[in-house]
Amino acid sequence: MKIQKYTNTVSSFAGVSFVNYTFNKIGLSQLIDNELGSRVKYAGYSYSDIIRNMTNVFLSGGDVIEDIGTHLKAHLKDIPNNNVPSPDTVLRGLKELSTENTSYESKAGLSYNFNINKNLNLLNLKSLLLTNQLEVGKCYDFDYDNQITANKKYDAKQTYKKNKGYFPGVATIGNNIVYIENRDGNANVKFKQADTLKNAFELLKSQGISINRSRMDAGSYSREIIDVVDENSKLFYIRANKSNSVFEQILQIEEWEKIELNYQTYQVASILFTQFNEDKKYRLVIMRENTSNNQLDAFTQDTFKYRTILTNDWESTEKQIIEYYNNRGASEKIFDVMNNDFGWKRMPFSFLNQNNSFMIITAMIKNFYSYFVAQVAKTFKNIKTNTRLKRFIFRFISVAGKWVYQGRRWILKLYTKQPYEELLI
Repeated sequence: MKIQKYTNTVSSFAGVSFVNYTFNKIGLSQLIDNELGSRVKYAGYSYSDIIRNMTNVFLSGGDVIEDIGTHLKAHLKDIPNNNVPSPDTVLRGLKELSTENTSYESKAGLSYNFNINKNLNLLNLKSLLLTNQLEVGKCYDFDYDNQITANKKYDAKQTYKKNKGYFPGVATIGNNIVYIENRDGNANVKFKQADTLKNAFELLKSQGISINRSRMDAGSYSREIIDVVDENSKLFYIRANKSNSVFEQILQIEEWEKIELNYQTYQVASILFTQFNEDKKYRLVIMRENTSNNQLDAFTQDTFKYRTILTNDWESTEKQIIEYYNNRGASEKIFDVMNNDFGWKRMPFSFLNQNNSFMIITAMIKNFYSYFVAQVAKTFKNIKTNTRLKRFIFRFISVAGKWVYQGRRWILKLYTKQPYEELLI
C-alpha cells in the first residue's frame, strides 16, 4: 500500500458548513443578538458566535464544549466568516447568561434552590417561532416531566434515586423543548411545581401559544398543580396516585368494559372525581388487569392491578384517553436525546444556575437540529425527520470537502454524489 500526503486542507466535516449557512440564513444569529444584546466591549465574540459554534460542535459529534479547541477548531475556522471562539470564551458567555437562584423553604424548614431563566427560555421559544416549529395563534399539546440528571457537581444534591444530581422540570410541545427550570436534586417533585408550570404557561401565552391538552405523570397529581393545569389547558390527563378513598369508589363499580391494547385485554371504567374541587366535575378513568402471580392488591384486596388517569375530558372513550396518555412516552425520550446527543450527561459547570443556562441553550440547539434535519430529509433519501444525531453525522456531516476562493467568492468543493447543492435553493 502506497501513501501520498497532501498539505491542502480538506475537512472531513464539511457538512457542518450547511448547518452554519442555515443558522444564519433563517435569521437565528440576528435573533440571538437582538434578544441577548451585545457583550462587553472587550469581548471579541457575540452571543450568536458562541451559540452557533456550540451548534456546530454538537452537530459534528462533539459532546463537550472543549471539543471546539481539541478536535473541531480547524474544521470550523475553515468556514468563511465564521468567528470561532475558544472553549473558555464559550464558557464565559454561558456564565454571563445565567441568573441567580431562587431559594424556597418547605413547610418542614428545608431549603431548595430553583433556577428560573426567563430570558433564555424566551429566546428558545422565539427561535421555535422563527423556524415555524411553533405558530402564533395555534393550539398545541403540552407535556411536562421532571427527570434526574445525575452528576457530581459542587452543588449537586442527593436524589430519591440515591445518586447526586439535579431534578430539572422540562416542558415540551411535540418533539421540541419549550421551557426548562433547573432545581436541586433533593427537591420533592411536587414542591413548587405549580409555580414552574405557571411560568411555562405564561411564557407560552405571551408569545401567542395556546394549550389544547396537557399530559403529566403522577408527579403532578395534587390539587394545587391540577388547578394550574386546568386553568391553562382545555383538557388535561394526569396519572393519579392510589388512595383508600378513591379505591372505595372503585370497588363500587359494577360494570367494566373490556378493551384490547397492544394485544392485551384490560377492563376499564370511569367515575366522577370531586375530591380536589367540588365545583369541578373531573373524571377518573380506571384500567385494570389480572396479575400473573395472583398477588392481592393492598388497597382493593383483589388480584387486579389498577392504573388511574384524572382528566376533565368527558367526550373521549376510556380507551382513547388511555392510548393518548400512554403516548407520553415519546416526550420522555427527549431526556435520552439531551443526555446522549446534546451534552446533558456532561454539563460544564459546577453550579446549578450556570448549568441551567447550558441546558436551555443546548435545548435550543436540539430544537434547531429538529428543524434542520427536517429540511435535509426533503432532499436526502437516507435521512428521515426523526433520524438520531449519530446517524445524521455519518450520513450528512461527515463528507470530505474544502473551501476555495475563486472568482472573488468562496466555493465549497465536496467529494460526494449526494445532493447538497439543493439545500441552498
